[in-house]
Amino acid sequence: MKRYKAAPSRWLIAVPSMALAVLTSVPIQAETANKPTMAALLGQSSEQALGVEGIREFRLANGLQVLLAPDDAKPTVTVNLTYRVGSRHENYGETGMAHLLEHLIFKGTPKTPNAFAEFNKRGFRANGSTWLDRTNYFASFAYNEDHLRWFLGWHADAMVHSFIAKRDLDTEMTVVRNEMERGENDPQSILMGKTLASMYQWHNYGKDTIGARADVENVDIGRLQAFYRTWYQPDNATLIVTGKFDEAKVRRWIETEFGRIPKPKRALPRFYTLDPVQDGERSVTLRRVGGTPMLFSAYHVPPGPHPDTAAIEMLGLILGDTPGGRLHKRLVEAKLAASIFAWNAALADPGFALYGVQIAPGGDVDKARTALLATLESIETEPITIQELERARSRWLKDWDMQFNDPERVGVALSESVAQGDWRLFFLLRDRVRSVTLTDVERVAMERFQASNRTLATYLPTDKPKRAPAPKRVDLAAEMSTFVAGPALAKGEAFDPDPALIDKRVQRSSLAGGLKLALLPKSSRGQSVNAQWVLHFGDAESLKGQRSVGTLLAALLDRGTRTLSRQQISDLFDALKAEVSIHGGPDGLVVRMHTQRRYLPDLIDLVGQMLREPALSQTALDELRSQLLADLASQRQEPEALAENALQRHGNPYPRGDIRHARSFDEIEADLRSVTVEQLQAFHQRFVSARHAEFAAVGDFDTTAVKTALGLAIQPLAAEAPYTRVPTPLVKVPATKLTLALPDKQSATLLVRQAVELSDADVDYPALMMANWLLGGPGGDSRLWLRIREKEGLSYDVRSQIQWSNVEPHSIWSASVSFAPQNAVRVETAFREEVARAFKDGFTAKELASGQQSLLSFRKLSRAQDGALAAAMVSQLELGRTFEQTRKVDEAIAGLSLDQVNAALRRYLHPDDFVMAWAGDLKP
Repeated sequence: MKRYKAAPSRWLIAVPSMALAVLTSVPIQAETANKPTMAALLGQSSEQALGVEGIREFRLANGLQVLLAPDDAKPTVTVNLTYRVGSRHENYGETGMAHLLEHLIFKGTPKTPNAFAEFNKRGFRANGSTWLDRTNYFASFAYNEDHLRWFLGWHADAMVHSFIAKRDLDTEMTVVRNEMERGENDPQSILMGKTLASMYQWHNYGKDTIGARADVENVDIGRLQAFYRTWYQPDNATLIVTGKFDEAKVRRWIETEFGRIPKPKRALPRFYTLDPVQDGERSVTLRRVGGTPMLFSAYHVPPGPHPDTAAIEMLGLILGDTPGGRLHKRLVEAKLAASIFAWNAALADPGFALYGVQIAPGGDVDKARTALLATLESIETEPITIQELERARSRWLKDWDMQFNDPERVGVALSESVAQGDWRLFFLLRDRVRSVTLTDVERVAMERFQASNRTLATYLPTDKPKRAPAPKRVDLAAEMSTFVAGPALAKGEAFDPDPALIDKRVQRSSLAGGLKLALLPKSSRGQSVNAQWVLHFGDAESLKGQRSVGTLLAALLDRGTRTLSRQQISDLFDALKAEVSIHGGPDGLVVRMHTQRRYLPDLIDLVGQMLREPALSQTALDELRSQLLADLASQRQEPEALAENALQRHGNPYPRGDIRHARSFDEIEADLRSVTVEQLQAFHQRFVSARHAEFAAVGDFDTTAVKTALGLAIQPLAAEAPYTRVPTPLVKVPATKLTLALPDKQSATLLVRQAVELSDADVDYPALMMANWLLGGPGGDSRLWLRIREKEGLSYDVRSQIQWSNVEPHSIWSASVSFAPQNAVRVETAFREEVARAFKDGFTAKELASGQQSLLSFRKLSRAQDGALAAAMVSQLELGRTFEQTRKVDEAIAGLSLDQVNAALRRYLHPDDFVMAWAGDLKP
């Protein structure tokens, strides 16, 4: 919903998806007395509370709050359990405890000692996250009643029976330290921590959620267990279930699984600390290696439930949006900055609004700072216009609609409103945004965005200090008393992602201009539709020297046409309730679209105009070039980017200018600097054509209207340059070990790569896919994960994957590990030993059975996502395939034997051919 938000990842701490726990210990029981019988518990009827726009709430007798939002339109279900405890609730010496507990919950219970292995077996896309006011655990998966009931039962079990054991804490400690070290590599994340620490004098919002290293490394297991017993209880939790499910059954299951937990007798601690009003400018300076200059200007704002939050949200867009925001116009367009962002943190207690600026290498920091503060703190002399407010309102409400229309997103989004005190705030804020006035927005800006409430500059005493309003809590009941719920959103149809059923519904055809179509109309929540449009052009000879030209052209297509400015295009996207992204390179373009039924034809018309008539102005090119050069400067100091670039260049046989040539950072920079507007115009005129293109749409749309719109859009797209796919035959490269030194980087990276003589059409494709899944795939029970992450605690993230070729026998197997530089030898030893063990002993029948179930579940889950389905349909059009091949692959995976999987591993992966790249502060 807050599309302008750009919080550094370290400030929203999450356990990596499909993390796995295998160690067990003595369980901790919740402290209860006189447990009631099951019959007595079920006899205590749950309390029906209220319903808002299709979301219904009820409470169990033990205090658990439950929100149900059934929607059959998407054959997936999302379960999200939010505990109202975060880093705000930590005491002295306990920083990071809420996050540590999030990790240890996944270490299991006596009933389920290996939680993430069970998630993986059922095909769950699962994770957890810790923030200032809450911790939540969530999973999305293809609808299955047995899986849903099991997951509800696991949540109830984990609420009171989790191992919070010393041995698990010890093994996980290195993982959490590596997570800290990854954050220490990010100057933006570090600067954020320093800024908030300067802003808050007493309140815990000024402390990093991941915690102080000393607190985390010396945490007392007894205190952590007490923290768990206090906060992980039904009366402090909200369970949210959204998507496809039988409401009556799910309610009974919840009452059965959670109802047996007694209502706790303890009283939750009361927190009352508030910072006094800030009475002068504060500043902080950070000096680190790498990255580009940045500026933050942060201001204290009211709590999320406060009526002024709507005005703060509007100011975030009016000031911090791109391209229409004032900061973009006055800093980016004036070439004082490469990019800007805004972030409003609506929290349970008084929060903050933060505006950031990234400055291009060599930029003038003083001039950028002056322009930043002058823009933010000039509302009194430069009033906001009604046009600015209405544009921001339209953008914000569009984003809210997009989020609410997606069952998987809305279930997790409600966590933030729960954390602020009432889930209905999600709707109240929308209503307040609808009605907020220009007077309110200007008043809040003048009250809050002033020097004495700012954290950036040095303190300057003054005889008459001007202060923002003193912070105070909100009377939540009074605020909610005037709230009136809107009508519930209409549900979509039930959809089965079975490949054969999908094929029966897909309508494949082509238009006179050569455009191939694959259309799958179906009703959906909010009448939403996802579409993808792919254009191919050029060949190896004609595209020589055009790599950066094609990339820049793709990035400039949404920055104006001959008749529409960038801002007008942005406004039209909002009016059409559309999310559009355009990506590409020298040999093609990919356009992704998400909108609603009635807007898709007009959106196709708009995108067609963008493809046919791009403005390609010098101003837009200079702005984009500045942003890309700033990003490139940051990548030069990032271990992963450095290692990836080194692997691409090792043994690359193609000369400079060939689009298959792997460029150095210096070559990339030189190419970016050399591109001219004339080159862009010539490239567009020569290559951009609909003669070799595919379009797919999935969701709620009118087939005839879409075909008509596409026919009109492609008629002028008739460039004559021939298209032949650029071949990328397999090239053997010598095995080697590349070491890349990066001083002052506290997290290092290992990347491993080997070319595989196989495509996704070969008979061994399913077997090698499964072999990789068991060795290092995203499942939490893979060999590499269990050894490097779980057993030895050396890495926050370790995995392997295969980049499959669809055309020729040249796929790429790769593996990656992040780790503390001092653990490099242990990481290499563990990696090589696990690969060797897999080759020597092979996988087990138990591993294969679990892997087959989880891989097939993940493939089914992918087909349940409309955007992913549209992308698959586009690819099939290009390759001449249907979902019959998908069905055959699923069938082959289900029928794999252990001998086939082990043989594929040994046939195609060769450790002696591995190319390994190590990057970081790798001191002896």
